[in-house]
Amino acid sequence: MREQLIKAMQQNQILDIMYIAKDQSITKRRIKLIKLSGEHVQAYCFSRHAKRNFIVDNILAVHPVNKKVRGLEA
Repeated sequence: MREQLIKAMQQNQILDIMYIAKDQSITKRRIKLIKLSGEHVQAYCFSRHAKRNFIVDNILAVHPVNKKVRGLEA
């Protein structure tokens, strides 16, 4: 998972992720990575319209957003 995140950050990609939140609920987020340090990711979350911190181990799935769709949904 970490390698996918590093590659996405290097390529300046927007990602859809499935994430386990603190309350153990599973959420889908659209993010743009800002910084990866240790086991934490700082990203802009389009769902919350704010910078958020994510724990790498809580990210269940990563999917790059198609550039053609990006302009419509991001």
